[in-house]
Amino acid sequence: MQTQHGARLPPADHDSDAKKFRNRAGGEMRAVTKRRRTRAALAGYALLAPSALGVLVFLVVPVCVVLWLTTQDWNMLDSPRFVGVDQIVDVLTDPTFLGSLGVTFLFIGIVVPAQIAIGMLLAVLLTKGVRGTILFRTLIVIPWISAPLALGVVWKWILAPTGGLLSAIVGYRLEILVSPVWALPAVAFVVLWNNVGYTSLFFIAGIMAVPPEILEAAEIDGAGPLRTFWSITLPLLRPTLFFVTVTTVIAAFNVFDQVYALTGGGPQNRTSLLAWHIYAEAFENGNLGRACVMAAVMLIILMSVTLVQHLYFRRRITYDLS
Repeated sequence: MQTQHGARLPPADHDSDAKKFRNRAGGEMRAVTKRRRTRAALAGYALLAPSALGVLVFLVVPVCVVLWLTTQDWNMLDSPRFVGVDQIVDVLTDPTFLGSLGVTFLFIGIVVPAQIAIGMLLAVLLTKGVRGTILFRTLIVIPWISAPLALGVVWKWILAPTGGLLSAIVGYRLEILVSPVWALPAVAFVVLWNNVGYTSLFFIAGIMAVPPEILEAAEIDGAGPLRTFWSITLPLLRPTLFFVTVTTVIAAFNVFDQVYALTGGGPQNRTSLLAWHIYAEAFENGNLGRACVMAAVMLIILMSVTLVQHLYFRRRITYDLS
């Protein structure tokens, strides 16, 4: 640009000013966005703080204390005394503890498949839309929402050899709870009766979530009820089956109330499940350190079983048919 005398003027710096304005505006927007993200993150941490504190106080700290006590000899009266890994080796080679593990695995082998199978069967029957379904759903859930210890006391009265309801009905003495052969199946039956409603609820929810148009298409194609269930319903229930299997195994490992009420671990330790054995070792024998070793073993077993189940179901879980 030139003046009337031919002198050249410096060019207008409009582009530079606009660029500076855009950069300044962009910087301010980034700062505002950063402050908003910071406030959102702080709000999220504040909302998570109570739950995180609960996990820390009631989960992480107790686990750390248990792991520390595995190396201590403590009867809860005197001061703990460090004994190192000798106590762990002693527990892992204790025939009574190994027998309790064997009884626990046998109990799980009885309860878990039966609970899943009966829960699935009840769920199928209770999703047919038959009259009275709501009443039956309520009835099968009542034992699960009731106190296991109270129900165990009731079942002990029913199965008691002397003065028991079942013995009175059949007219002769039934020594179920004092029989080395029948005591564990009796405990398994009570646990199964107590918890099968929990399992069936999840299967009912899973079956009702199956798209009805898929079932209608299978029916049009000539598939019968069994074929439809096996090829369509069951694959779509695998996420539910995985959850139910994991929680049922964990619950079976932690059965205590029914054993406490029915048999007290007898007869001849035939119902001495691991949770009961840990309790007896800690509070009846006064060996809290040994009990903590057993609890740590149970934790490792549960983590391993859950991991194996996850690896098994990971490639088999189907959320759709596409």
